[in-house]
Amino acid sequence: MDELKGDCANCFGLCCVALPFTRSADFAASKDAGTPCRNLLADHRCGIHTELRRKGYTGCTVYDCFGAGQRVSQEVFGGVSWREAGREPMFAVFPLVRQLHELLWYLAEARRLDPHDDLDAAFAEVDRLGAGSPEEILALDVAEVRAKVNVLLLRTSERLRSSAKSYRGADLIGARLRNKNLSGADFRGAYLIGADLTNADLSRADMIGADLRGADVSGADLSTCLFLTQPQVNAARGNARTKLPAVLSRPAHWTAR
Repeated sequence: MDELKGDCANCFGLCCVALPFTRSADFAASKDAGTPCRNLLADHRCGIHTELRRKGYTGCTVYDCFGAGQRVSQEVFGGVSWREAGREPMFAVFPLVRQLHELLWYLAEARRLDPHDDLDAAFAEVDRLGAGSPEEILALDVAEVRAKVNVLLLRTSERLRSSAKSYRGADLIGARLRNKNLSGADFRGAYLIGADLTNADLSRADMIGADLRGADVSGADLSTCLFLTQPQVNAARGNARTKLPAVLSRPAHWTAR
């Protein structure tokens, strides 16, 4: 799944230019869409990459483009930077391809855990859409694509999970779930902001769209969570005892104990 992970060395710093952000707990300053971040260097690298959290850019350390950045830069636009060509098309295409690549991440996991021809076909189709011309991508109805894929992901989730309790879309902000057995639970779209999930068992729990900002997953078992992503993990707080899926990386800001 490496092609569905950000490769900044082969990207034109698209997330640092195309996307807007607002001064908040996640960003030290505001920036409009299409305006280069003031920390972006001429070679498209971040000038404060190793100091982002200390300098107030936590949001940058949470974000992941699922490999859309390098695909848009090198494939869709043939290696021609926004500095050399028109900015607007590239900046408009990038967030759309990012959404498609997020769907590819989910489909890749579903195919690995529960192989079916319909999942293979969906993956191939979404991948084809992401490789289109700028004009073709801009004409896409990504919401429609997402809806079709979601039907398959729901079916996969139901096949893989037990009939555990559903917390779909639940407000679990700050919830005390320490040491809980949440195996197979449905947390789709749940708000787990600041929740205490210390030492919780989340094996086979469906985490698609769950908001884990500031959630404490120290010692929790996330190793077999369904549809967990790197941005979700990056947004949470964990430690060396947190068990993660093999395809995800342990965030540098997590504590050692």
